[in-house]
Amino acid sequence: MEADYAIVGGGVVGLSVAWGLLKRGKRVVVLDGDDGAFRASRGNFGLVWVQSKGMKQPRYARWSQQSAAIWADFAQELSEATGRSLHLQQQGGFDFHFSEETLEETVAQYELLKAKLDGDYPFEVLGHNALRKEEPQIGPKVVGAILHHQDGHTNPLKLLTALADDVRRMGGTVLTGKTVTEITKPDGFRVRCVDGTTVDAAKCILSAGLGAAALGPQLGLRAPVRPQRGQVLITEKLPKGLIRRPSLIARQVDEGGIQIGATNEEVGYDDGVTQPGLSRLAAEAIATYPVLARAQLVRSWGALRVLSPDGLPIYQESHEMPGAFLVTCHSGITLAAAHARLLPEWLERTPAAPDLEVFSEDRFAVS
Repeated sequence: MEADYAIVGGGVVGLSVAWGLLKRGKRVVVLDGDDGAFRASRGNFGLVWVQSKGMKQPRYARWSQQSAAIWADFAQELSEATGRSLHLQQQGGFDFHFSEETLEETVAQYELLKAKLDGDYPFEVLGHNALRKEEPQIGPKVVGAILHHQDGHTNPLKLLTALADDVRRMGGTVLTGKTVTEITKPDGFRVRCVDGTTVDAAKCILSAGLGAAALGPQLGLRAPVRPQRGQVLITEKLPKGLIRRPSLIARQVDEGGIQIGATNEEVGYDDGVTQPGLSRLAAEAIATYPVLARAQLVRSWGALRVLSPDGLPIYQESHEMPGAFLVTCHSGITLAAAHARLLPEWLERTPAAPDLEVFSEDRFAVS
């Protein structure tokens, strides 16, 4: 099988890039892992999120903003092509605080970032009374919140399904259940799978999440990614509008259930759930929304985030094997629109290519 691009990894990141390349007339083959693979795309929180990102690197804040700004058009095009609604809402999101001190500290940090972004960082601070008008179910322990107007959320599973459908509709090939074991460059790139499947391509993109750690060195890439576990709770379906805007604590999904999350645990490749972790999530959610104390929980899960040493994305073309690229991040939902609409310009080195030098893995080089 031959292609212009072989994309190793069929999650939201890989499929978003594949979608964008197909829009540019490229032949694309996506190789997706088996059901035993760690899958951040199926376990994430579904946020299209800008606030708090890029506090130490404004370019990351700007990149997140660029993606959030084009998400609605991206979602509309994808929905029209596939008939699948992604249930995108971008009416802002909350950062809740339980003390005046943490609220003031965070606001001060946001003001610094806003200045670095030439004022383009639209947020407002709401005290408890003003917050109750926006979120009537908020509890008395919440002293206030930051409402950032560029935030929102979507249904990540419907996004994943729509991307796979549209990639296939446009002529792309998505091979599932494929565990890639070897990538070589005899002329172009040859990707071999454990079941004997072989794909030849002019270029190769490694977007395999945590799998990049093992495959990256074959392409001359460091791929310094590590797992971080996040546990999540889901309630029964509750009346729509119970939670009006999402936060990092909870959001109401389009079906009506409340998604509660998420932990940040350094436990290696363990994606299980724990009673202490779930109890902490439930306690924080109830402190924020006391009405949830009466809600029935229907399921929980753990999933592994894909993190670089500094938490920022990595976009890197291999120095040793030009034409091989590493594309990885922990914000695959937020950045899906940028990966679909903007990143292909960088891959193709067009005049419209975004400047992503700050996200090179060269920043981790040992001097």
